[in-house]
Amino acid sequence: MEMIIDFPGGSRVDAHFRDHDLPTDQPAGGGGQDSAPMPFELFLASIGTCAGIYILGFCRQRGIPTEGIRILQHNNFNPTNGMVDKIDLEIQVPPTFPKQYYDALIRSADLCKVKKSLEHPPTFEIVTKEIEAV
Repeated sequence: MEMIIDFPGGSRVDAHFRDHDLPTDQPAGGGGQDSAPMPFELFLASIGTCAGIYILGFCRQRGIPTEGIRILQHNNFNPTNGMVDKIDLEIQVPPTFPKQYYDALIRSADLCKVKKSLEHPPTFEIVTKEIEAV
């Protein structure tokens, strides 16, 4: 899968892939306009939303309504280096949700591809290449 990342102005750095445009920006205090999430916020949001996709699939397969279900994600930062050192996901369900599926919801969220990619991180290769004038 190829993505094109460009710099449309200010502190914006946008990603383009498939038929999607994904804007990012920095907060006003960081030199941006706060017109879009910061790239790191999108990264963190991808964890909870990915877990949510697996929970949604689990519920759909069993005909369980998803109204009232939500995930509370708490990102714990290391005060020394500012990096995330723990992410807590709390799957909140309404009282009508079948209790026998609580553990299965956890197992479903655990299948998240983003989480698994973090557990087994990819290698990175970064190069600079001069593009030909058009």
